[in-house]
Amino acid sequence: MNTEYLVGKPTGFKEYLRQMPSKRSAVKRIHDYNEFYNPFPDENLTEQAARCMDCGVPFCHIGCPLGNIIPDWNDLVHAGDWREAYARLQATNNFPEFTGRLCPAPCEEACVLGITDPPVTIELIEKEIIEHAFAENWVWPERPTIHTGKTIAVIGSGPAGLACAQQLNRTGHTVTVLERADRIGGLLRYGIPEFKMEKKILDRRLRILEEEGIIFKTHADVGNTYPVDKLKQFDAVVLCGGATKPRDLPVPGRELDGVHFAMDYLTQQNQRCEGDDLAAMDVTEILAEGKHVIVIGGGDTGSDCIGTANRQGAASITNFELLDKPTENRPDHQPWPYWPMRLRTSSSHEEGCERQWNILTKEFIGENGRVTGLKTVNVEFVHSENSARPQMLEVPGTEKEWKADLILLALGFTGPEPGSMLDQLGIDLDDRGNIRTDETYQSSIEGIFAAGDARRGQSLIVWAISEGREASRHVDEYLMGHSHLPTKGSMLELPRV
Repeated sequence: MNTEYLVGKPTGFKEYLRQMPSKRSAVKRIHDYNEFYNPFPDENLTEQAARCMDCGVPFCHIGCPLGNIIPDWNDLVHAGDWREAYARLQATNNFPEFTGRLCPAPCEEACVLGITDPPVTIELIEKEIIEHAFAENWVWPERPTIHTGKTIAVIGSGPAGLACAQQLNRTGHTVTVLERADRIGGLLRYGIPEFKMEKKILDRRLRILEEEGIIFKTHADVGNTYPVDKLKQFDAVVLCGGATKPRDLPVPGRELDGVHFAMDYLTQQNQRCEGDDLAAMDVTEILAEGKHVIVIGGGDTGSDCIGTANRQGAASITNFELLDKPTENRPDHQPWPYWPMRLRTSSSHEEGCERQWNILTKEFIGENGRVTGLKTVNVEFVHSENSARPQMLEVPGTEKEWKADLILLALGFTGPEPGSMLDQLGIDLDDRGNIRTDETYQSSIEGIFAAGDARRGQSLIVWAISEGREASRHVDEYLMGHSHLPTKGSMLELPRV
């Protein structure tokens, strides 16, 4: 590693405007499930890296749950030292090819340049670093040189489980990942649409993890097909099953055919993209072709449903959001460097949908057991001196009936699924229904740990990876009495390149 600190281009942020890769035409890309960004030339990327200001206090570190050492690899990319940039990136992030595509980039909202100008394209640079590394064969399996004799079960193969498994495997422990689905990847496999991350990207990383020695077992539904008693064979267990209980909308007509949870819909399309024949499976197929689709929920999952429905040939797509329409700019009560609730338009929105705000669904309506529409009313949020939370009030005279053949509930998730495994293990939950842990990520049962959405609630992929990494250190300390695995804070203390 170079010992001389690279200063990049001190005036870069004055000379270059923020630039992102162009997207494939929306008219064309809705006919396939391939990723939608066009290639971005290296010379353009080095200019974007030069916009990094070499801040005295780089707040991007604070914005990133992983503590990525962002200014360092920006400088290295600007200097053309891609290999050193990769070394710096992979020191804090196990899977930058995932976060570089899927993370909403809280680091960019915390970028100091963002106070007055568009922030540095941190996420784009991160993605291009790891893709350069794969292209140059710099990413190889890191097999442990020693074996501790300790065995660990990681339940769940999403980003938290995979990160935790990789870290623990590198210390010399024998790690088995148990996944209840038929393929490894969790929501990376079946929740994220192919057009946001092609599954060949996931499979490429999984091959490396297998070569590193991690054992993967599918169809291992702990508490059902995989008895919880079998967990006793392991020296430690880490619960990384995510927050998979969807938030429902219990209004009249909820039982009508054609009202579905978003994740059931997205999972089916990912199965089709994997080559599965759903017609031969014992499932009710959910398809948007030729239908008037209403997506209830304005977050990322709702956006994913919109993009999928466009590709399936929906007749129309309408997106409901209960809250006020966000402002284009950062709200006054969410100053830099905090994450702002500003208006965000995704690639799926660009492909076509009607967006509605301040809409409350009152009833689903239908005929012969099949949904034909729904009834709504407009709402407003009124602030009161007696309450920190605004009060939601229905607006008289705004009742409306909407036509719909398919309604998708994208209202988020309320925590890990209750029953079965958690009950059988006797795991305590907190007030929000998540797995209760202490400061070492250990649950109420000794030797059983938790990480990711199952512990902290529904969150971001970058938080899941961070949780998996942090939990792995505590598991290692529990088994060995000490640990050399890094933490977020320790990585920030590395010498600058």
